[in-house]
Amino acid sequence: MLRSVLLLLPLLAALLGPRPAGAVESVRVPPDAQAIDLTHWVENYSNQGDRIQVSTAPGSDGIVRRIEVQAREPGAHPAWIVFALTNDTDEQIERLIVAPHFRLVGSGVIWPDLGSERIAGITASQGIPPEKEESDDADVFRLTLDPGATVTYVAELKTPKLPQLYLWEPDAYKDKTTGLTLYKGIVIGIAGLLALFLTIVFVVKGAVIFPAAAALAWAVLAYVSIDFGFWSKIFGTEANADRIWRAGAETVLAATLVVFLFAYLNLGRWHVRASHIAGVWLAFLLALVGLAVYDPPIAAGIARISLATTAAVGFILVIYLATHGVERAVMLIPTWLLLVIWVVAAAFIVNGSIANDLASPALLGGLVLLVMLIGFTIMQSAFAAGGVAHGAISDVERKALALTGANDVIYDWDVVNDQIYVSPEIEEQLGMRRGDLEGPASSWLSLLHPMERDRYRACLDTVLQQRRGRISQDFRLHASDGNYFWFRLRARPVVGPDGDVVRLVGTLTDVTDQKNAFERLLHDAVHDNLTGLPNREIFFDRLELALLHAEAEPDKRPTALCVDIDRFNRIIQTVGASAGDSILLTVARRLGRLLQPRDTLARISGDTFAVILASQADTEQIVQLADRIRRTVSTPVTFANHEIPLSVSIGVALYDPQWHPKREDMLKDAEIAMRYAKRDGGGKIEVFRPSMRSQGANRQAMESELRRALERDEIKLFFQPIVRLDDRTVAGFETILRWQHPRMGRIDASEFVPLAEETGQIVDLSLFAMHRAARELAAWQKALDVNPPIFACVGISSRQVLRHDLIADVKNILTRVSVLPGSLKLELSEALVMENPEYSAQMLGRLKELGAGLSLTDFGAGYSSLAYLQRFPIDMIKVDRAFVRHDAQTNRAAMLRSLVTLAHDFGMEAIVEGAENESDVIEFSQIGCEYALGFAFGPPLSVADARKLVGAAAEPVS
Repeated sequence: MLRSVLLLLPLLAALLGPRPAGAVESVRVPPDAQAIDLTHWVENYSNQGDRIQVSTAPGSDGIVRRIEVQAREPGAHPAWIVFALTNDTDEQIERLIVAPHFRLVGSGVIWPDLGSERIAGITASQGIPPEKEESDDADVFRLTLDPGATVTYVAELKTPKLPQLYLWEPDAYKDKTTGLTLYKGIVIGIAGLLALFLTIVFVVKGAVIFPAAAALAWAVLAYVSIDFGFWSKIFGTEANADRIWRAGAETVLAATLVVFLFAYLNLGRWHVRASHIAGVWLAFLLALVGLAVYDPPIAAGIARISLATTAAVGFILVIYLATHGVERAVMLIPTWLLLVIWVVAAAFIVNGSIANDLASPALLGGLVLLVMLIGFTIMQSAFAAGGVAHGAISDVERKALALTGANDVIYDWDVVNDQIYVSPEIEEQLGMRRGDLEGPASSWLSLLHPMERDRYRACLDTVLQQRRGRISQDFRLHASDGNYFWFRLRARPVVGPDGDVVRLVGTLTDVTDQKNAFERLLHDAVHDNLTGLPNREIFFDRLELALLHAEAEPDKRPTALCVDIDRFNRIIQTVGASAGDSILLTVARRLGRLLQPRDTLARISGDTFAVILASQADTEQIVQLADRIRRTVSTPVTFANHEIPLSVSIGVALYDPQWHPKREDMLKDAEIAMRYAKRDGGGKIEVFRPSMRSQGANRQAMESELRRALERDEIKLFFQPIVRLDDRTVAGFETILRWQHPRMGRIDASEFVPLAEETGQIVDLSLFAMHRAARELAAWQKALDVNPPIFACVGISSRQVLRHDLIADVKNILTRVSVLPGSLKLELSEALVMENPEYSAQMLGRLKELGAGLSLTDFGAGYSSLAYLQRFPIDMIKVDRAFVRHDAQTNRAAMLRSLVTLAHDFGMEAIVEGAENESDVIEFSQIGCEYALGFAFGPPLSVADARKLVGAAAEPVS
């Protein structure tokens, strides 16, 4: 019996019985809502005995009441659910509570939920009691909500699990069930016809594959009928009995799939052990049918695993046999590939990853479609005779089929009649009328590119004269719109009885895309990708040519200019990488307008341009031109309504045969003069003097000492704490390099890393930082048992990203040093990954597979395509320091919050750089950022101090 008791006083409630549950949150029921998912709104209770006390949801008067519900069977211990509904309208609302008996979505693989009756009864806190309606595949209760009422419902469950609970508008539920019933009927009808057809074919054609396919079709029909509820209507079974039928059907389905694979591929003939394996497998599955009567979940779980195993093993067998020339396996590849895709989709559905209500009917429809494809495959295999499948075609027909499949254009020159025939496709491509390319061979000369006409004529004449050989040449044909298309002519002569060539037959293949790609590669190899200017290699080539001319003709004296933008890195940090690209393009255009055609302008590094000045030989005019370049380039640039001031430093190296025997020497002198011009703030012009070489020598000495710094253990690794803002604990560290120079003392990374970037030593430094950080990280994680684990961030330079050895280096470090997956985070700047997004996506994906974490630095400083950013498997982003230094506090908070929210939407964690004081830390925490980094948490720490900070006493493993 069910009884409701209104308990007004908490003391009386405590004296009467068990402790009541807390008040439930009410769900508003809009009058126009067709369906509401209540699955995640219900509160579940167990171990309450044969009665439960709950607090109702607050009514319109705000009062919370309590009710007590008695189980249907005294002494029972059922599971309970509680939910509340609110009708805030002035009309009465009727709805249906629907709890499906079986739901494939989320049913699971191991001990799956095979369905049963879910709800024994529902008790309302007020109003009209819910009425149960008849339904074969769901527990349906009709609810009535009075106007302005909030009703709390207590439902007694028959099973501990409740996969789904929906509140339906009656007419909408009726329409849904009607449409779904129609779909189920169509699918079952197709499955029945397919099973009957394969059975008839088996009777007519007694091949062994037909009974196997028919058995599979009947098993699919039985499973679909059980799942769609038609089985219970035919045989009058109950909902709980369907569990046995469903488990048995899944077991039979897995067994018939094994039988079909074994019969179709003739595995018994392929290897005798295959018969033994298949026999044991089938015997095991048949034993599961008996087990389904006693324990359906275990039988169904094993059957599902067997089905997935059969699909995977079968796909491997099909591919193996197909590569060894088994024709049946080749024909089965598409169908079995679809089966593997179906099994993967089924795995997502039964595990709940795909939770759409249409997923289960669509999956069963796909299963019927797979059986249909299997039927088509075996029909083609069994009845194909005298056609292409059995090779009963001539060699000429086979070549014609191959030519059609290759989609090439036929080229046929009747030499005797001097008449060319080509397929009409090429005339359509060139925008010509049918027959415009047909005629004598000489008619093609006007269509060919002028540079290819002689070669075309020569190759045809050579074949006619030698009466043998093959033609493989590329030509350009002129289209009606003025463009040229590249075609590759492959042809061979046909010799007549008299020994002369009577025909030249071959193909024309469109290779325009290949040619364009090759030309683009050649262009990119010697030009800068951003500005289109010549790069360092072509600059040196032209400089060497200019020096050779100067040796032959003394009056021709080239001059080298090195133009470098002052404080360019600071500009990028302030306004972003996109503005930096715009500045470089603007400077390139301004320089190009000031130079003559005889001069050469190149971009030789990030913000450095070089000029070969061949149009001027007078020193005074050269200096005047350099000053004009300085003044013109220094004009401010406007970007995004911001005016960016510019200045450049220019070094001039005049030609001197004694000092410039090599091309590198002249550019090196110009760079030395440019560095002299940068002293005292830059914006100057310096002409190289031999006395300046001392500075270059000092730089070379520092470069040489840097090469030996790692060997001498002078490079030290420091750790800047990264703090978790919610509890102010150390979550990880950012690694920082310091050079402990024996004479100059401690040198910051900003002073020697640019030199390492230029010389390529940055690769060794980064590998050193990764290896040392991994060693320390492994020691910390071994000594500390914290979750989430402590992590370390190591910066990756542009040279490392471009090296193909980066994957091997990271793999080697992670193999030698055991750190938790994702805790060693490799930092790449936003501008770096966006230089080549496709390559970066592949590289980052492979690093992620190795177990490395990935962090994106300078986030927000440049422009990033969100479509590409979603493709990068980034774990963490580091918001650029420029946003923290923003002057307007309100704008700063808004921008930081937007960037952090964007990172969270992409599933990434966020670190904000530049936490200088406690107010910054509080602000970063309020905007939802997980981590912060800055001097508010102290300066960078040595290895020993970092160990003390995290409390890890263990020494790192060497």
